[in-house]
Amino acid sequence: MRYDRRTGNRSSSGVIVALATVLFLAAAREGTAQGGSGGGKACSETARAALAACSHEVRDDFWNAVGRCINTADANDREACIQEAEKARQEASPEDCQEQQEARLDLCDALGEAPYDPEFDPGDFVHPSDIGVTVSPNPFFPLVSGAKWVYRGGAETITVEVTGRVKEILGVSCAVVRDIVEEDGDVIEDTLDWFAQHVDGTVWYCGELARDFENGELVSLEGSWEAGRDLARPGIIMSSNPGVGDVYRQEFALGDAEDVAEVVSVTGSEVVPAASCGGKCVVTKDFTPLDPGVIEFKHYAPRVGMILEVNPETGERVELVSVHIPGR
Repeated sequence: MRYDRRTGNRSSSGVIVALATVLFLAAAREGTAQGGSGGGKACSETARAALAACSHEVRDDFWNAVGRCINTADANDREACIQEAEKARQEASPEDCQEQQEARLDLCDALGEAPYDPEFDPGDFVHPSDIGVTVSPNPFFPLVSGAKWVYRGGAETITVEVTGRVKEILGVSCAVVRDIVEEDGDVIEDTLDWFAQHVDGTVWYCGELARDFENGELVSLEGSWEAGRDLARPGIIMSSNPGVGDVYRQEFALGDAEDVAEVVSVTGSEVVPAASCGGKCVVTKDFTPLDPGVIEFKHYAPRVGMILEVNPETGERVELVSVHIPGR
């Protein structure tokens, strides 16, 4: 039975969906309330909500695409457009959403069920201008103004620089780090990352403005997020005292940015053109529930920072080829 605009009757399927939504929201409220005190299922309920969002997104993207196709006057072009929309829907199958949920639930096993709402007090952070001057930088992630790292991997050259600029996020002064990716001399990504160093030396990640380019034209801001906006939360990019088995969120903007890291070694060894770390590298496994199955291993050398990124599936390496850190 469909909804009748004239009588206001609602279809039976609509009633079922509405009831399921009410029951889910009630469970979510209860889980969140209890999660803060050590009980409840806040993490799992978050995964469940994200699954619903993902499923609806696939459907919404398809019908929006069909709507745009309808406004194509040429019949052949219109049919080709609809076929392309169908293909995109098939490629973005519900199985992808299910895999994301399973990855999020696995993460809940590692992190626990409490709501992710880390304490982020401005009084607990140092000003970026003090790092390397009156405050020691994190040895594995030195946020020293003027520091610059250049990496190469395949046809890409990646330049990362601590700009000396500051952006305030949630009352915390964050260092602005620019990350430029060039392919065969053309800029394909130009990102501003925002990091803050805690008084204990831990470096927090507070967001990014991610800009993708094609033929010199800005084509996407996908992946951009900022702590505090739309309830996004900051994460840890490097602990002051990393230990094997540590698992932590690096960022949390549900559905947009959910990177996670696990420390797998603190005695890693690697050699790249600009640095080496014989038995002294912190090695992390980086992954995200948004792209299950894709992982990267990153090697961080003391007093240098990240020197190597490896994709274990393809063997591709992004290596540090030059580095300059003032005062090092």
